[in-house]
Amino acid sequence: MNNEHDVIDNLKDLEQFLLSVENGGLGLEGVAGVGMATNNADGRHFVAVFDNNNKLLHARWITQEIFDTGKDMVRNGVKAKH
Repeated sequence: MNNEHDVIDNLKDLEQFLLSVENGGLGLEGVAGVGMATNNADGRHFVAVFDNNNKLLHARWITQEIFDTGKDMVRNGVKAKH
């Protein structure tokens, strides 16, 4: 992952990460999707940004709580607040 100590541990940080991806704030090119996954080697969870070929462009570790509670936010995107 990009930084072992930069773990997303609350929904506000997850929302900010997703908005950064959507708004191009991370400087990633060719973004096609975002998803949550589990590392096969150690079972840790992460949120990943993929291109059209399912190549990993960027990833951040997430806590178990965020893996459990943030799935809808990742699946459906961040809703604009009125």
